[in-house]
Amino acid sequence: MARFDPVLADIRFGCGLSPTIASPADAAEMMTRLEGPDTIAARFEIEDFPTFGQRMLELDRIRKARGKVDKADKEAYRAIDKQYKLSRASGRKAMKTWMWRSFMRRVHTQDGLRERLAFFWADHFTAIGKGALLRRAHSPYVETAIRPHLTGYFADMLKSVVRAPLMLNALDQERSMGENSFRRAQKGASKQSRFGLNENFAREMLELHTLGVGGPYTQDDVRQLAELMTGLSYGRSGKFQYKRDYAEPGAETVLGKKYGGSSKARAGEVMEVFDDLAVHPATAAHLSRKLAVHFIGDMPDAGLVAHLEARYNETGGHLGKVIQALLEHPAAWADDRPGNIKQPVDFIGSSLRALSVMPDALDENDEKALSQILHVPLIHMGQLWGIPLGPDGWPEDDAEWITPQRLAARLQWALARPGRLKAKLPDPRGFVDVALGGRASPALEFAAKAAEDRRTGIGLILASPEFQRM
Repeated sequence: MARFDPVLADIRFGCGLSPTIASPADAAEMMTRLEGPDTIAARFEIEDFPTFGQRMLELDRIRKARGKVDKADKEAYRAIDKQYKLSRASGRKAMKTWMWRSFMRRVHTQDGLRERLAFFWADHFTAIGKGALLRRAHSPYVETAIRPHLTGYFADMLKSVVRAPLMLNALDQERSMGENSFRRAQKGASKQSRFGLNENFAREMLELHTLGVGGPYTQDDVRQLAELMTGLSYGRSGKFQYKRDYAEPGAETVLGKKYGGSSKARAGEVMEVFDDLAVHPATAAHLSRKLAVHFIGDMPDAGLVAHLEARYNETGGHLGKVIQALLEHPAAWADDRPGNIKQPVDFIGSSLRALSVMPDALDENDEKALSQILHVPLIHMGQLWGIPLGPDGWPEDDAEWITPQRLAARLQWALARPGRLKAKLPDPRGFVDVALGGRASPALEFAAKAAEDRRTGIGLILASPEFQRM
């Protein structure tokens, strides 16, 4: 029966091995770190969404001011237009700074599991903003809506996401209006062509975020949930708002239970449905399998999945207890089959960690350097930072990541980028054990010893099949 393995703990459940940070001694230590203070986030700060909201408010102010300037006054218009472009560029630049800090968290944390879980849940609740500024809001969204809830109840994370302005924007929820709402009654449907009942958010809440594809819901449940959710919106400063005059009046029935219907619609009534969806057995099954696939492999042990599902149901969806169940199951430590291919973020993150790249290796305000080292290579590997291809997030299938072009991008990064981040690269003969903890094949060990220079040796190790897998 497989037992806890400290090397596997860092590779499979963490951010990779480090030459300076000791691997956890056991699963209990992993849980202690995970449930303790988020010290690495304090060290490498990322803007929260309320602060990002001030960027939204300022850009809105400049946009309105620009709209009032007579374009015939070319000097005045150029001045305000420059302010507008600088405000947008500031958001783009900040996004890359936050990306660097996210990687630095992976490199220097003693709690790699926390970083992996933050990425997993951010991907589960994928939200891609619309508009020049909100497309840069991924990191503040994760920092505010996801990260505080990693070891709490799933219901709390779910309700936090439902209220998140980025999610509301991504699915056009701020335009969802009940057909019989006060607003439509007052102004007439013909004047509200941009507004109407939006079923997208409701469908994704049921299909992707809770019950899963093929879950026990009908199209009528989708529509009723969409009507219940009318009114969920946000203001110009990016703060959640509940607009009662957008809400569809009356009670709605979702999965056989009535919600809302009071004389004065309230956001709290809407949130009740998410408390119930969070603890539904179908949600337990969907999330348990998804966690197992992400951390263990495309075909996880059925007993492990059942163990996670049982713990989820026993605890009412307590995520910390579910992760504890994952770490305590023997199948989590089985090493008889290849692990998942690292997604590009995991590949680069574990490479930086193995090299122990320091925060000052790059100027975090140098947008060009950050693009060359991280942003553009990630795109070539198939993973644009914070912007998945669709609402279902990044694929878990290994074949999606190892195409000829994407594999070539990994090899190119492994050979060219470490030398730009470390003034003196480590000796490949020692680095092979640092990076793989004794899991290198004899062929790779020979290649590390025979490499003609350190750059080539490090590149071969990072590009090796052994390092590419969790």
